[in-house]
Amino acid sequence: MGEYNRRTVMSGASAALLTGAARGAVGSAMLPVSAMQDDIRLLRQGYEALHPGLLRYNTFAQIDAGFAALSAAASRPLTLAAFYVALSRFLATIRCGHSYANFYNQKKAVQAALFDTPTRIPLQFTWLGDRMVVTADPFATGIVPGSEILGVDGRPAADILAALMPVARADGHNDAKRRQLMSVLGEDGYESFDVFHALIVGGATRYTLDVRAPDGRRRTARVEAVTLAQRRTQQAAPDAQHADAPIWSIDRRGDAAVLTMDSWGLYDSKWDWQGWLDQQVDRLIADRVPRLIVDVRRNEGGLDCGDALVARIIERPLVADPARRLVRYQTLPDALRPYCDTWDRSFDRLGVGARRYDDRFWELAGTDHDAPVIAPKGRRYAGRLSVLVGPQNSSATFGFAQMIQRERLGTLIGEPTGGNRRGINGGCFYFFRLPNTGLEADLPLIGTFPRTAQPDAGIIPDIAIPRTPATIASGADPVMARALA
Repeated sequence: MGEYNRRTVMSGASAALLTGAARGAVGSAMLPVSAMQDDIRLLRQGYEALHPGLLRYNTFAQIDAGFAALSAAASRPLTLAAFYVALSRFLATIRCGHSYANFYNQKKAVQAALFDTPTRIPLQFTWLGDRMVVTADPFATGIVPGSEILGVDGRPAADILAALMPVARADGHNDAKRRQLMSVLGEDGYESFDVFHALIVGGATRYTLDVRAPDGRRRTARVEAVTLAQRRTQQAAPDAQHADAPIWSIDRRGDAAVLTMDSWGLYDSKWDWQGWLDQQVDRLIADRVPRLIVDVRRNEGGLDCGDALVARIIERPLVADPARRLVRYQTLPDALRPYCDTWDRSFDRLGVGARRYDDRFWELAGTDHDAPVIAPKGRRYAGRLSVLVGPQNSSATFGFAQMIQRERLGTLIGEPTGGNRRGINGGCFYFFRLPNTGLEADLPLIGTFPRTAQPDAGIIPDIAIPRTPATIASGADPVMARALA
């Protein structure tokens, strides 16, 4: 995720300060059992009343068992770090990519205590299955791209991944997204691997790495860890949220134009991205460019920017997402309101005007939050469209890829996406504040549910091209090469 998406807009803006218990925990004291248990009960009330996907992949008995396990973990005093891990482990069992203790929405003192540690492995890498493959060496360790890290301080890399997967957020059983989250690619302000490796496996200020080079030779490398500030100097994507200038690029390659969109997290941006996009499409039409390649592989989501592009390539109106949009409530219960931060208080009446779907859900219809119809806009770009996709695409870009494939608007090339064809939860959010421990958990409010049975998987591209250590070592981009062919 190259952006601080819509769930980060309220970061640092909560009215309440840390409670005494949480302040003590930030100072390495133990959280009282009563503080944790009260927050677990509150979390249960909020999630059971408001979360549309709580039972999408779990039975009520399984959710009950999950809360019981969280309560058992908190039956003795814990550090804030230990409780954060226990909370993250529980939230991951919901199998919702938008339900997690969001790094960016924690209070600044919590962020400093839990996430700002000088324990980061000084490499960029991705997980290919359970293989840890280096993609870049930004701190000049001498470990070249395409190398495989077989172990860290004597622990096999596969074991490290196995220890971290249970806290990785993703929809359903889409483990490709979980592995993507646990990769370090210079795309996030806080890398999930950095945070949870330190909290679960145990961070250090230097590491001994067992390395296998691309030519097969093995060696031991001793490297110094890096700080959060150092890691962030390597961030590839700009801060989209506050952008006031273009963050996307378009360039010509032969008879094709390549539009690179690494982030759609433009919530607080002053950049007129829609005007910029229209201008670029108008130029493609004027220059009679026959092919457009849209690269969203690094883009988790944000605003539905893809709809604006689709409006320039369709001949007739289409529904962006025909899935049912279900919510759990009409008006936010008064008892929960003090704990539900958001950027839009209209979410407190999200289900007003919705029709009763069954004894659990209300269906949004005829409201501002209903699925939009995309109408053709301006001169139509009639060239051939290719969209480059991968496991990072799990929110708005998942919906975009799904629409492109469903409506046969273009060709998807790359790897299976994140997200899930059984539907995802999102659209509107509360930042659910746990007052006794000072932690936060994101709570999505709209569940999309397909009208026909779908597999528990991401979107399979029309042309599948997996990453390999060899292509990483060579610096080649076979996905782009295929699109340009």
